[in-house]
Amino acid sequence: MAKTLFLVASLLLLGNVSFLHASFPPSLIEDLAKIVMNNYCSPEKLVGMKEDIAAATSNTEVLDISDGELLADVLSNGVQTTLSDPRLTVSYEPNYIPAVHQEMPPLPPEQLVTILQTSIKLDILEGNIGYLRIDHILGEEVAEKVGPLLVDLVWNKILPTSALIFDLRYTGSGDISGIPYIVSYLTEAEPVIHIDSIYDRPSNTTTKLMSMSTLLGERYSVTKPLIVLTSKNTKGISEDVAYCLQSLKRATIVGEKTAGGSVKVDKLKVGDTDFYVKLPTAKSINPITGSTWELTGVTPDVEVSAEDALATAIRIINLQAQVPGIIEESASLIANNYAFESVGADVAEKLRELLANGEFSRVVCKQCLETKLSADLKSLSGDKSLKTTTNTPALPPLEYSPEMYIELIKISFHTDVFENNIGYLRFDMFGDFEEVKPIAQIIVEHIWNKVVNTKAMIIDLRNNLGGSTTAIAGFCSYFFDGDKEILLDKLYDRPSGTTTELRTLDELSGVRYGSKKSLIILTSKATAGAAEEFVYIMKKLGRAMVIGETTAGGSHPPKVFPVGESNIFLSIPTVHSETSAGPAWEGVGVTPHIPAAADAALEVAKGIFNKHTGGQQ
Repeated sequence: MAKTLFLVASLLLLGNVSFLHASFPPSLIEDLAKIVMNNYCSPEKLVGMKEDIAAATSNTEVLDISDGELLADVLSNGVQTTLSDPRLTVSYEPNYIPAVHQEMPPLPPEQLVTILQTSIKLDILEGNIGYLRIDHILGEEVAEKVGPLLVDLVWNKILPTSALIFDLRYTGSGDISGIPYIVSYLTEAEPVIHIDSIYDRPSNTTTKLMSMSTLLGERYSVTKPLIVLTSKNTKGISEDVAYCLQSLKRATIVGEKTAGGSVKVDKLKVGDTDFYVKLPTAKSINPITGSTWELTGVTPDVEVSAEDALATAIRIINLQAQVPGIIEESASLIANNYAFESVGADVAEKLRELLANGEFSRVVCKQCLETKLSADLKSLSGDKSLKTTTNTPALPPLEYSPEMYIELIKISFHTDVFENNIGYLRFDMFGDFEEVKPIAQIIVEHIWNKVVNTKAMIIDLRNNLGGSTTAIAGFCSYFFDGDKEILLDKLYDRPSGTTTELRTLDELSGVRYGSKKSLIILTSKATAGAAEEFVYIMKKLGRAMVIGETTAGGSHPPKVFPVGESNIFLSIPTVHSETSAGPAWEGVGVTPHIPAAADAALEVAKGIFNKHTGGQQ
């Protein structure tokens, strides 16, 4: 069904208007419609318009309005509503005199200098930051005439700066042909870039705007930060410039969302009347995004008020100046400390490549940098523990009474004895040996003694997120006999280059469970870190059956390293288990003997034990 023509919408809007004698020619509506059909930049919105014209032109009620301005308003509302485009306006202007384009007359050099100095604002801010404000985008014709002066008076002063702030907050006019010049001075000569496509409706042609391989003067280095300031007053060609630079990832846009204007708007006379229609006759389609800034505006990367945009830009540039040093220091820390040396070297090299390729050039805040660095480290290493972190100082030890320790331990551990004297022990974090040692006897009395005399035991680590590995040897020792020392694992510490052997302990608080009674460990994909080390040891030595899901594939507890003086910190795993027989559990997890969904693992374990221990005395 054809789209309703703006004429119909206009008539509907006239419900409460009193009709007077006919004052305007019957051809007005038809002439207006033809102008829109032949010149409006988006012809796909005009499907069915011819049929609607034929139906509407015979109805002359709309023309029975003696007030031209009122009729113009009605027609404007109608056409805007029908095409969903507020840029189309109809006006009644009996005294309007169309502007005549005049070529720029030859001017003496001193007058050109004065014009340029008043129309372009240039400054060098603290920290060698260039500031350039242009309130009108010059076209090719003017640029060719004043080019040498522009380069000498303006551009050559900008080139030595360390970063550039390009202020378009007040730029509301310009020439399409100036877009390639601006973009080219801020990008590389090769390869030539397809910047924009401009579709011109009257000629039904599309012009590709390409970057220029040859320019007067030098280009601004693409390794230098570029920030474009925008406001709600940034309109038209300046929006196209901002959108192109943003789409090319050459600039960071800071400020307000732009006006959402048009690349080209024409004002055309309607027949022999005093009515004029203003409408967009060309449209921009960005080849990178496949979209446009027209109507919707350019959304800034960092949205702040126009008044705060400059200060925000300076803060961003000061941060970006620190980024290369932060990334280089991060790469060195990883190369020198990451547990797996070859992986650490590879991650460091690739991190430096990302820096060289400009991947960090548009970082706008410290948190953004930390987030991106973490994501890149995870992607490059596959290690979730290699990331940025906070350097939260350890809390001072608290003084607990024996009664408080007992209550704390009861909360931290869960025990039960199931049918057929099957013990159950759950805890969700491994404690540090030095912290656990003073309260070991309390744990034995209130937790361990409840399950030590069972026929078999289920250790539930499905929600155990890790913790310290310093108590692993002691915990493992409870499940082996004390008559001989057993090598549990070898831990290699990268920063010191030393290997530590984990062995069972001779002396323990309480009674051992021993090596004869059956043991099942429950796991899930959340089981991580120190818990994985325990599961790995017990499975490797054949001491326990593992039921559940493959564990998280984390790492030994990482160490925290400061990244220079940046107040950014890296969490780097520095220790790995013995790998002489192949990968241990870091990065890959521990695969269960019997796979089961985490929430079903306990019932599977109980079923196995009930089957094998139900008849035993």
